[in-house]
Amino acid sequence: MLTNALLMGAIAMASVVAAMFFLRFWRRTHDRFFLLFALAFLLDAINRVTLGLDQQPEEQAPLFYLVRLFSFGLILLAIVDKNLRGRRER
Repeated sequence: MLTNALLMGAIAMASVVAAMFFLRFWRRTHDRFFLLFALAFLLDAINRVTLGLDQQPEEQAPLFYLVRLFSFGLILLAIVDKNLRGRRER
C-alpha cells in the first residue's frame, strides 16, 4: 500500500513537471497545443494524487478511469487541432 502511494506521488510529480514544461512554452508562443498538453498533464497529476490519497485505490473505478480518458482525449485533441491548423495555414 505504501509503495503504491509512493509510486502515485512520483507519477503525480512527473506530471506536474511536464505540465509546467508545457506551460512555459505556452507562455512564449501562446499556441493552444501547449496549453492543452499542460492541462492534460495537470489533470493527470490531480488524478494520481487523488488515487494515492484514497484508502482503497482502484484505478479501474469509473471516476478515475473517466478522468484519465478525458486527459488522453485532451492530448488527442491537441494533436488533431495542431495538424488541422497547420494544413489551413499553408
